[in-house]
Amino acid sequence: MMQIGLIYPQTEYGMDLIAIRDYAQTAEGLGFSHIVAYDHVLGANPERPGWQGPYTYHSPFMEPFMLFAYMASLTSKLSFFTGILILPQRQTALVAKQAATLDILCAGRLRLGVGVGWNEVEYIGLNEDFHTRGQRIEEQVSLLRQLWTQDLVTFTGRWHNIPDAGINPLPIQRPIPIWFGGHSERVLRRTAQMGDGWVPSSSSYADCRPALDRLKYYLEKSGRDPSTFGLEGRLSFGHGNASLISREAAEWNAAGATHLSLNTMNLGFKTPNEHIAAIKEFAHVMGLS
Repeated sequence: MMQIGLIYPQTEYGMDLIAIRDYAQTAEGLGFSHIVAYDHVLGANPERPGWQGPYTYHSPFMEPFMLFAYMASLTSKLSFFTGILILPQRQTALVAKQAATLDILCAGRLRLGVGVGWNEVEYIGLNEDFHTRGQRIEEQVSLLRQLWTQDLVTFTGRWHNIPDAGINPLPIQRPIPIWFGGHSERVLRRTAQMGDGWVPSSSSYADCRPALDRLKYYLEKSGRDPSTFGLEGRLSFGHGNASLISREAAEWNAAGATHLSLNTMNLGFKTPNEHIAAIKEFAHVMGLS
């Protein structure tokens, strides 16, 4: 059965702790299975020469591990998904430690979505190489899985050197599931070879279908069964049109999506209560409440 979740509207929701609590507890009470959070560390000045991108320093992003730790303390059933964490701009062993800790705090209900990102400014600010991010993420994923499953790790790679050391405590899930985001051919091949699932960035199944067809081809080429591979569809609340929402959800379900998450951002909502009202309506349309 497809699991139905929510994309946390953090660029519009504000920083009120009570409102964040209400969102998480309302989501759980309505029967949603998981919450997705986007990730950006630095926002650029849009007056920067040549700047292109959907987010700037005006766009608020709470750090997803910290956000989920807070939500996990207020709920008991919700799962959490970083959709996506920009892995190559981070230290791998530190991510392994943070994710393992969060997996314990949420009782093993974490999926780690990762990707290479698009914002070179963040890489510069975090002292990482933007141009090698695709190659580096492959080494990172291999190392993460070792750090999550072995008490001691000896690892020598192009970018990492672990001299017989390990993290403690290990996570509940060994290893934590790793999902990839992105649409390029290289990303789809990498996802098929290394990932536990794929999360497209578009909220339209029609837009994602060509990439999904390519992903299935690469999965089969890698000797993997597409029916056992995770797929998280995305859905925009739009204007709350029940028939449209139901039809698009049915399309994702027919495509084999294991998860579906609703986005209530970019609809003109100004308050947390508007987002909560939308997820209540969506829960009703989906038969969750």
